[in-house]
Amino acid sequence: MPSLAVRALSPLFRVTRKRPMTTRESARKRITAPKADPAPPSWFSRRHTVHVRRVGGFDSYTVVPRGGVERVVLYVHGGSYVHEISPWHWRFIAALADAGCLVEVPIYGLAPGYTHREAFPFLRAVHRQLPTDSGPAVFMGDSAGGGLALAYAQSLLGENGDTTSPLPRRLVLIAPCVDLTFSHPDIRELDRVDPWLGPVGLRTAAEAWAGGDDLTDPRLSPVNGPVAGLPPTDVYIGTHDLLLPDVRRLVERMRRAGVEVDLQQEAGLFHVYPLVPCPEGRAARKRIISSLREP
Repeated sequence: MPSLAVRALSPLFRVTRKRPMTTRESARKRITAPKADPAPPSWFSRRHTVHVRRVGGFDSYTVVPRGGVERVVLYVHGGSYVHEISPWHWRFIAALADAGCLVEVPIYGLAPGYTHREAFPFLRAVHRQLPTDSGPAVFMGDSAGGGLALAYAQSLLGENGDTTSPLPRRLVLIAPCVDLTFSHPDIRELDRVDPWLGPVGLRTAAEAWAGGDDLTDPRLSPVNGPVAGLPPTDVYIGTHDLLLPDVRRLVERMRRAGVEVDLQQEAGLFHVYPLVPCPEGRAARKRIISSLREP
């Protein structure tokens, strides 16, 4: 059974996050609203060494751990392609830095001002500038960022000779958005129990992010992209998450292609629960950090 914290948070999310995205009109208002400041909170900058630089017209933050660097993580934040990185993301990134990870946080352009077409060259430029002393980076992302991290990793398949953009050593995907059509027949049933996401709002945001391109394009819906040759992958998702059917479809494709996949499905949990301050989230964060220490 989900923890008391999860049962208390679910109705709050339904009011504050799901309800404003239930119609196309309300979703468009959220999409076109002014974006938040992506800079890390003041407490974060006091606790960690943070550098910011411009890469191809966008900012990218480098969070340096206090001790030596054990792992390099390229973290792509979520937000339905329309919302900036949030304090919850920064708290999670702080935990990664505390565990010895140098975390690179690219602040990609959001819809409606930008589309996926600007995101891929930006990620590639940031990726090429990552330090390589600790080997290839781990690619990590949540929700929209998880789908984008996966799609970018897929774009590197077949480029193993390019040492400036090597494949990641591992993928860690937290409730990744992998099919922007949101057409799976099971989504309608999950919409009744998901307290966070709604298909109408997601589809509206996806269309803005696509910028007129076909939503089935693998750059937008990586469930349709190549999977053979991807590195070991960890996937975290709750069973009350609208994205669950497409994530299961992705995992099935990856396993058939011989990719090592660890799928963690938490019963009764909502979207991106590893980022949420609840017992299940803390356990997932601990597991994620442990996996980063593996060879």
